[in-house]
Amino acid sequence: MSKKKTAAIILGAGMGTRMKSQKPKVMHHIGGRPMINHLLATLDVIKCDHTVVVVGPGMDDVAAAVSPHKTAVQQERLGTADAVKAGVDALGPFKGNILILYGDTPLITEQTLNAMLAERDEKNNPAVVVLGFEPMEPGDYGRLVTDDEDGELIKIVEAREAAPEELAIPLCNSGVMVVDGSLLDGLLSRIKNDNAKGEYYLTDIVGLAREDGFSASVVEGDEEELVGINSRYELAQVETILQDRLRERAMKAGVTLVDPASVYFSFDTQIDPDTIVEPNVYFGTNVTIGRGAHIKAFSHIDGAYIGNGANVGPFARLRPGANIGDGARVGNFVEIKNSDVEQGAKVNHLSYVGDARIGAGANIGAGTITCNYDGFMKSHTDIGEGAFIGSNSALVAPVKIGDGAVIGAGSTITNDVEADALALARPEQKNIKGAAAKLRDKKRALKEKSKKGSPE
Repeated sequence: MSKKKTAAIILGAGMGTRMKSQKPKVMHHIGGRPMINHLLATLDVIKCDHTVVVVGPGMDDVAAAVSPHKTAVQQERLGTADAVKAGVDALGPFKGNILILYGDTPLITEQTLNAMLAERDEKNNPAVVVLGFEPMEPGDYGRLVTDDEDGELIKIVEAREAAPEELAIPLCNSGVMVVDGSLLDGLLSRIKNDNAKGEYYLTDIVGLAREDGFSASVVEGDEEELVGINSRYELAQVETILQDRLRERAMKAGVTLVDPASVYFSFDTQIDPDTIVEPNVYFGTNVTIGRGAHIKAFSHIDGAYIGNGANVGPFARLRPGANIGDGARVGNFVEIKNSDVEQGAKVNHLSYVGDARIGAGANIGAGTITCNYDGFMKSHTDIGEGAFIGSNSALVAPVKIGDGAVIGAGSTITNDVEADALALARPEQKNIKGAAAKLRDKKRALKEKSKKGSPE
């Protein structure tokens, strides 16, 4: 963390043309939230004092996503320096460090940002610190030209304007910088657009700062954290990198992932130690799992809480508001939504539970459904402690099943059932002797008649 105040300007005006999307580029999700919000979360970790996000005209959804941070509108896309100027104007006078970041580069870490801020605090007090890296394929990245003796940054050369010997330099420009806030506005005002693209290049501030007698320096980062997103393919690449980070974090925290590559986490997934997660499990946002739970294969969990020692799946679906108590069991092809399954309760097979409470120790038989929606209103089902719901039952909400009550299999329950009562709601069984044999004879005769009447 820097000794100086720190502000950040995030460039997020890109429309993502190559993504073939009507959605602004920085609003595409990785790990369950827009990529811009990953960057904002990292800035929170380093305790950034002020943040401005530069957007394009009409990007109200971006402004809403980054609120309460300020936004500045870049009216015309005239280059990176022009975008930063819009951010500086919105930020106002600021004499500390100003980080310049990119909304489509969401994986940059707090360690890297802190290293850049620490470099600004060094005795030589560089006016500009640039984040460099050595990619496998330098391609169109700008090259960082440094002094061979002291390693100071001399200039940044755009690839299309670089001489052959400059293109051979392996150290490339990520675009990320930290600049002395007291100098930035003045440097930006002197940048010209006499270049191959006719744009105002932010990279020119290095040369301008050196002309004024200030130094510039480089901090090296890792290529993996500097992947920019300009296409759906790159979006998938960044998702893969993020998922690997999240899986590693979970395993280091004491979670067993049987097949890590097949488990998908969201940015905020919380799992306590000694939990086992089997293959092909998806965690949506707002999921918390207690110690020693077992999540079996092919389960989909979103917006749910799972208690200590609970057992979920395989092929279970927990939707937002599902609250699974300690030691409870949710089995195969069970869907639970906005319901409490209390301690030790069991919903083991082929059931739907919505808008309900299942009391501690209750048992829900296979094929049971809570009929919670009548086409107009959602209603609640309350199942008491130790109740037993027979297979293939329909509980028509609003309805209350008392503690210890038993519901006979195949029942449709429309009225409350008292504690310890037995409820049966199905037609009386009728057995007709010999009727099965007569029915088979009739069917055979019809089948033979059908064959004789059919054409050859």
